[in-house]
Amino acid sequence: MTPLGDAQTVAKWRAIRKSAEAAEGARGKIGTATAGRSVRLAAMESIPNGGAPRLAPSQGFVLAGGCGLAFGAAFANTGVFLRTGTSVSHLTGDLARLSIDLARWTPGVSGDLRRVAAAVFSFLLGALLAGVLVHHPTLDLERPYGRIIAGIGALLLAAHALIPGAPAVGIGVAAFACGMQNGLAARFRGVVLRTTHVTGLVTDFGTTLGMRLRGFDIPLWKIAVPGLLTAAFFAGGMGACLAALAAGLDPLPVAGCGYVAAGLGWSAYKHGVLPRRIRAG
Repeated sequence: MTPLGDAQTVAKWRAIRKSAEAAEGARGKIGTATAGRSVRLAAMESIPNGGAPRLAPSQGFVLAGGCGLAFGAAFANTGVFLRTGTSVSHLTGDLARLSIDLARWTPGVSGDLRRVAAAVFSFLLGALLAGVLVHHPTLDLERPYGRIIAGIGALLLAAHALIPGAPAVGIGVAAFACGMQNGLAARFRGVVLRTTHVTGLVTDFGTTLGMRLRGFDIPLWKIAVPGLLTAAFFAGGMGACLAALAAGLDPLPVAGCGYVAAGLGWSAYKHGVLPRRIRAG
């Protein structure tokens, strides 16, 4: 059982591959690589919904990925916060600080104002870019999630290098990365999985638990999903603190390397291992 978890989709994909290979073989040595790609695309268009077969992930796979991203976001955010005192993965506190700094403006708060403003507007730009490049109402594994995750890791490593000399710039780069991640939100049984902050998750956990205690027929998974994501975020923050305080490690580059490894690993699996497993059945 692959993490895609959709037997019908896998069967369609196998049929497409066989028809494409047969068509390419009929072309003989004349067909070029470009022609081969055209044949595969033509075969894919025989499937409804616009062509390319959708590699549908299982719900457990989506939830595990969401928890991993929540852990990573908390780990990176804690690393930035320990170094600068500014949060980059969520904006409620940053916006409050921005309004306070503007209201009590003095030259002494200009540095804090620049850092907070960089976090807020860079987070927005990161989410905007995610919307342009990859966001979709449902998780579609044909999209370049691996490259995006690896890119987020590279941004976190760049932020680590920038913070000592240009704190506002480094904070902006880290917040941009978090905004991109939060813009990748997928759905788990209709529930939007946000992975860089927990206010909404805690709200969902509390309201669904309260409704179940009152006697409403609330499925347990509706309580478990926000609870698991919140626990993963908490674990990421704790892990970053332990790395910094007990092991003497800087959490930000650790998080960056983890994201790069995860993104490259998923891309390698998706383009290398997964097609062979589908063909082999």
